[in-house]
Amino acid sequence: MRFSVLTVYPELFNILDYSIVGKALQNKKFEVQIVNIRDFSKDKHSKTDDAPFGGGAGMVMTPQPIVSAIRAVDGERKAKRVYLSPKGKTLNQDLVCELAKAEELLLLCGSFEGVDQRALDLEIDEEISIGDYVLTSGELPALVLINAVSRYIDGVLGSEHSTDEESFSDGLLEYPHYTRPASFESVEVPPVLLSGNHAEIATWRKEQSLKITRERRPDLLENQKNNKSNKAK
Repeated sequence: MRFSVLTVYPELFNILDYSIVGKALQNKKFEVQIVNIRDFSKDKHSKTDDAPFGGGAGMVMTPQPIVSAIRAVDGERKAKRVYLSPKGKTLNQDLVCELAKAEELLLLCGSFEGVDQRALDLEIDEEISIGDYVLTSGELPALVLINAVSRYIDGVLGSEHSTDEESFSDGLLEYPHYTRPASFESVEVPPVLLSGNHAEIATWRKEQSLKITRERRPDLLENQKNNKSNKAK
């Protein structure tokens, strides 16, 4: 897979050089191309923003540099084009898995008060939000999306089963994890995890997932109930 990221703050993506994602990039499991929108501005000062028509606080990103950058990077329109925006569809595990099927993703990071709507209407396929809050720009959401999606690319994680039992994989939050030592500051690992009985361990983990989900995200259980009800109709 190839990610092309359009931004006015390319230096923020240096974090991709680290951890599992950095190792996967080094091993060419996927690609990330960082594109500076300012390089495509026809303004003599490489300006990418201007005051909004109709008045209001802040500045708006102008359409020309964005449209020129997108067309230079994806002229044949092979990529799925995403604008990271609080107005977009909320990123969840189902959407992450859907995006992971694409061969190319183009991510537009907005700044200031937003992006001129004409650039979005002309060039963007979908708007995606990482949550119901507003950030100063789209770079952090883009990093979140790249991290979440890249985990589903073959060879990025150590095991092909690493995503099978994590939070949201089955609509529930994940069960607790424990490792050595078996006793730490007088707190013991649950005995079932030391039993070697895989059936009992699986049952315990399922029970813990249900308990944690019921306490912290009851909406997920309600969604499961509604989905089952709709399938039964």
